[in-house]
Amino acid sequence: MRNRLRMLALAGTALLTAAAPPAPGAQHTAARHPSGGGLSAAIRYTEYGIPHIVAKDYPNLGFGEGWAQAADQVCTLADGFVTVRGERAEHFGADAAPDQSMSSAATNLSSDLYFAGVRKAGTVEKLLRQPAPAGPSREVKDLMRGWAAGYNAWLSRHHVKDPACAGKPWVRKVSSLDVARRAFALAVLGGQGRVVDGITAAAPPGAATETPRRDDKGGRGDADAVGAVRALFSQDDSDMGSNAVAFRGSTTAGGRGLLLGNPHYPWSGGRRFWESQLTIPGELNASGGSLLGSVTLSIGHNAKVAWSHTVATGMTMNLHQLTLDPHDPTAYLVDGTPEKMVRRTVTVPVKGGPDVSRTQWWTRYGPVLTSLGDLALPWNTSTAYAVNDPNAANLRASDTALGFSKASGVDGIERSLRRTQGLPWVNTLAADAAGHSFFSQSQVLPRVTEDLAQRCSTPLGHTTYPATGLAVLDGSRSGCAFGRDADARQPGIFGPAAMPTLKDAPYAENSNNSAWLTHAERPITGYPRVFGPEATPRSLRTRGALEDVSAMAAKGGLTLKDLQRQQFANRAPAGELAAADTARACAALPGGTATSSQGRAVDVSSACRVIGGWDRTVRTGSKGALLFDRFWRAVTAKVGAGDLWRTPFDPADPVHTPRTLNTAAPGFATALADAVTDLRAAGIPLDAPLGEHQFVVRNGKKIPIAGGTEGLGIWNKTEGVWDPSAGGYREVTTGSSYIQAVGFTGGRCPDARILLTYAQSSDPGSPHYSDQTELYSAGRMVRARFCEKDILASPELRVVHARQ
Repeated sequence: MRNRLRMLALAGTALLTAAAPPAPGAQHTAARHPSGGGLSAAIRYTEYGIPHIVAKDYPNLGFGEGWAQAADQVCTLADGFVTVRGERAEHFGADAAPDQSMSSAATNLSSDLYFAGVRKAGTVEKLLRQPAPAGPSREVKDLMRGWAAGYNAWLSRHHVKDPACAGKPWVRKVSSLDVARRAFALAVLGGQGRVVDGITAAAPPGAATETPRRDDKGGRGDADAVGAVRALFSQDDSDMGSNAVAFRGSTTAGGRGLLLGNPHYPWSGGRRFWESQLTIPGELNASGGSLLGSVTLSIGHNAKVAWSHTVATGMTMNLHQLTLDPHDPTAYLVDGTPEKMVRRTVTVPVKGGPDVSRTQWWTRYGPVLTSLGDLALPWNTSTAYAVNDPNAANLRASDTALGFSKASGVDGIERSLRRTQGLPWVNTLAADAAGHSFFSQSQVLPRVTEDLAQRCSTPLGHTTYPATGLAVLDGSRSGCAFGRDADARQPGIFGPAAMPTLKDAPYAENSNNSAWLTHAERPITGYPRVFGPEATPRSLRTRGALEDVSAMAAKGGLTLKDLQRQQFANRAPAGELAAADTARACAALPGGTATSSQGRAVDVSSACRVIGGWDRTVRTGSKGALLFDRFWRAVTAKVGAGDLWRTPFDPADPVHTPRTLNTAAPGFATALADAVTDLRAAGIPLDAPLGEHQFVVRNGKKIPIAGGTEGLGIWNKTEGVWDPSAGGYREVTTGSSYIQAVGFTGGRCPDARILLTYAQSSDPGSPHYSDQTELYSAGRMVRARFCEKDILASPELRVVHARQ
């Protein structure tokens, strides 16, 4: 054992201490280590399959990342590369649906047409050619080149066993350009990627298909238009969200910062996180979670600072209404002068059928589209719409993240944000060893000032902008151009000075509402509506989180254990607000019955007792949580937000209003009857423990899962698939993902607990297919190994020498 540890220590530290004296086993280890010009990296695996990758420079580090990600997630990665190449219809059929990890496309054909258009335009190639910091740095390009080489090297040396893609022709080698295209797809997820179907379906009016003239709301009223936009951009049913809180040193036991990050992301597909530690001796040393295919850590920590992200409320796109040339519907007027649209015809192969060719139409503002979610935007002989997405000119996120990994404190986090302006759709929260806390909504947003919106909004824009932040601007006037902030990294976006920011507050917390209530007593105000709303009702998740973290900060003396307790408390704010009123109103129903949506009288008397006795949590053992979950979904679907509460929202008391459930609202009793009917039809006792009916199955083993849906306000979000025939919520689609609780000791080794809820690998044959899922079920986390002494002390230490 001693010789083994010495050999492993040498293998792991050969790149760290090149001048160190040789240790026993050195000759054997050197013989296995690559020499010459090929790329290589040492990958040290510790418990739960977490790789600690050491390399001498950026190309070699990228090589190690690509190799290690392929080892865990080759099928998921390969599927994503098929997407960004525009080849899904060729391999999977035109009408099948992609997993929407790379865009919102409803079909493979729509996805392919969009990404084929990106390829034909050379969009990513142009962004790669931009000099840093407007474009990617040499270090990031080296990481991309190395990542592709590592992925390819793993493929060339291993037989894929994962049944999801074993033997499939679409699993093949990739280029660094493929890696960059994947980064581009993530950048435009909130803009072009959200309206792919509208872009690929756009076609000019023809003699036989001309669209009848309608108003610029697509024939819909104001309320419908706002509702359609809200539905498209809603956080309530989004597959991405998050919580994060950074505590200042004045609130902690050691006087140093603490950070808890809890992103809510999909549990399957191309937006899974993956854990690693990335080290270049003397240059870089950081640990955290990366989105698959990424070459940098998305969230994480180093020895001095920890950071996390939450999906922001900034509207990352806007529309321009085009006034068309009356003689040519493919030309639009700017200050009375016609300007031709650019035709971009793409052809994609289709499995079992002929190739499909479509033309996309581009303007100075961006591509023409004919729908925004459910909102029709007709292209007729006088009017069309184009979407502006400033992130389509942004390939800087990897440099922002690399700057975070190398930062020595929250000041370094802020410098990276200001220098690169690369984050497309997230907020950043951070805490450091010096005791500082930090929040910033530093994201790439169209420069829609209040003055511009007032002067240049169309009638549709005057409706959508105040309500949702989506500006619809008059594209016929050059005076409606965005302009440029002096400190902005690219034209047409807000510069760093405009970003809502909060420094050194006792706590900074975000749960996907706007920056306004990052701290309950220090509201951030004065930013344009495009960043998000001020003085509006907060979600139940935000309200519950602010109650929790403000109480923690007031208590003081916080430690990592307090962060872990917060993560797994599984408190249900909706239950605390409404369960007692629900139980009382239920007990008062005549005869203990209520009428269901199907018109049947349902005995709900036992439900009254179960809800009254529920502990107001969504722990796996909570009895009544499932019943209240089904009731709450039903009542919030039937009763509008304005009628749900007796005490309305008060901007002077935003954490505690609205409140007092309106049990007299039409739909209340019906929701109770429907919830009882749901469970009885599924054969589920009304007081069944939640974990018996909210679970995942991994290799035949049923693993109970705690947490709850967005509407209940749960910090530990869990969105399951309701399947009565399978016994309840049988799978998690999205929810808590890469969780980290990070503190600092004052020494070189940070103190961190981490957890990847769905584990490192999606291959059922991997030993790391569900090991962390079982930890998650038990409310436990992994003690992170960051320093060399801790890595080398791992009882499961395994070293892989990856090489070309």
